[in-house]
Amino acid sequence: MGIRAATDWLIGRWQWPYAGLFAAVLLLALVPLVYVWAGLVMAAIVVQLPVYMLHQFEEHHDDCFCRYVNRVVGEGLPVLSPVAAFVINSVGVWGVILVGIYLAQVLAPGYGTIAIDLGVVNGLLHVVVATVRREYNPGLWTSLALFFPIGGAALWIVTVFGGADVTQHVVGALVAIAIHIAIVAYAISRRRALAGGAANRAL
Repeated sequence: MGIRAATDWLIGRWQWPYAGLFAAVLLLALVPLVYVWAGLVMAAIVVQLPVYMLHQFEEHHDDCFCRYVNRVVGEGLPVLSPVAAFVINSVGVWGVILVGIYLAQVLAPGYGTIAIDLGVVNGLLHVVVATVRREYNPGLWTSLALFFPIGGAALWIVTVFGGADVTQHVVGALVAIAIHIAIVAYAISRRRALAGGAANRAL
């Protein structure tokens, strides 16, 4: 399978959330070994990746999150494309969590808050949107069932047993908030660009 065929399968046919689901199961099976080899703190940080992958399955299977964003934020305009959603969730989620895991191992365990807060902040946004709009949004249930209990426990573990200080907690929170602000800003700018283009064509 060539790169183009693989890209078409992952993005064009919207298979990456399903592939991520299987990868999450395998990664969860490895977490006990991480605990044995690297201890409780690193296990609590590493588990954030498969937990987020499970969340992504609820959020993105059958392109449901793109359709939701395009309806709510885009007001019918395609502000979030399948390619953009894949890049955001691969680079902006998997990549950032991986960076947090490496920093926790190489520099200090407290930098694992980068990996943890990404999910917690995302979960908070899902709850806020659901509360304001009084409707379900894709990813809400796994936010409640996974991000809050597992992310909250991980923050406690990293603080108590990993020695995470205030600076490291602030760094983790700011990284997570900045990524989500960038995503919202991207969707809004896309809506303005698409709406402007539609208006120009109508003239």
